[in-house]
Amino acid sequence: MKKLQVYVFIGILLSSLTTAWAQPNKQLELEEKRQTLLQEIKQINSLLFKTQGKKKSVLTDVEDLNHRIKAREDLIKVTNQQANLLTREINQNGKKISDLKNELVALKKDYAAMINKSYKSKSQQSRIMFLLSSENFLQAYKRVQYMKQYAKYRKEQGESIKEKTTLLEILNKDLAEQKKKKQVLIDENRIAKQRLTEEKVDQQSLVASLKKEEGKFSAQIRDKQKEADAIDRQIEALIKAAIAASNKAASATTNTTVTKSTSETFALTAEAKALAASFTNNKGKLPWPVEKGVVIKYYGKQQHPQLPNVTTFNSGVEIATETNSKARAVFNGEVMEIQQLKGANKAIYIQHGSYITVYNNLVSVNVKKGDKVTTKQEIGTIFTNPTSGKTILKFLIYQNTNRMNPSDWVYKM
Repeated sequence: MKKLQVYVFIGILLSSLTTAWAQPNKQLELEEKRQTLLQEIKQINSLLFKTQGKKKSVLTDVEDLNHRIKAREDLIKVTNQQANLLTREINQNGKKISDLKNELVALKKDYAAMINKSYKSKSQQSRIMFLLSSENFLQAYKRVQYMKQYAKYRKEQGESIKEKTTLLEILNKDLAEQKKKKQVLIDENRIAKQRLTEEKVDQQSLVASLKKEEGKFSAQIRDKQKEADAIDRQIEALIKAAIAASNKAASATTNTTVTKSTSETFALTAEAKALAASFTNNKGKLPWPVEKGVVIKYYGKQQHPQLPNVTTFNSGVEIATETNSKARAVFNGEVMEIQQLKGANKAIYIQHGSYITVYNNLVSVNVKKGDKVTTKQEIGTIFTNPTSGKTILKFLIYQNTNRMNPSDWVYKM
């Protein structure tokens, strides 16, 4: 039974310690998210709204505003979570302070009584008489030990009062800081909500314009999707041709036959296999293909938020960045091809064993086919649209002929 009680006590203690440790970590995690969102809003304003003098379509204006509203809503949500967590911490600290004050009152009362008693019997004579009045040596010895223990206990009580007083001061200071932080978050959230309200008013006005000519704008989106699909077909055709050429060269060297199962995968050397394995191991850790940017279109099938009958598909991610920005290799590899896409700008293909990264919408390139490149090496300048004033890189990842979602591979994309 005693063992069970000990185990229960240890479990409660560990649970309390885990909770106490988890809260600061949760607060740090939320603060990191908040700072990321603040930076994202800053970049959205800089990269998407800096060209307000440019002639942009209603569709583009709506898309840009959607990005900012989404980021603002996420910011408000995270800030609310931070404020709620701080409220819980403030309440916990308040209870600790109250309990500590009660403990201090009891300790001081006990200590005062002990000091008073010690004062009444503090004379050396009374202590000697206390010892001499012992009936035997053993009793005298026990009385000496008692006086030592009493003096030690007195000292410990004094130190305990001092420690708890110091702890109380720290808790009071922490409480004041927490209340200050909470007020800052509340003030920031109030401003964020005001801006969100203003942005939603603008959004409603733009959406009303869209609805008036829904058929026209839907047709524009479908036309853009057809153009994107045509470019994707060019990219995939080039990758298949590169795989076929690689396999033909490998079969000629090794006198092997290319089968249907191997016709869509690269024949890799031991070095290329090691590079592909390293690329795989860096999933979720790859750097962004631009130094500074914000994703404006993610990978996959997406329904238009304002036009319910319109669905689009994106084969990669589209990143808005600054004018004259450079595209950067996300990993070590070899330039497989530089392609002038029909109806578009240049694209650079970099091979990383069985993986290929594609950097599309470049106006100029700094590398040539066969060049070895390293992580974060600048490979070309991204095109800036003279009409919209936007600089957008389309970034794709393939494993052999299979499309991958770049957001799964690039750090915090």
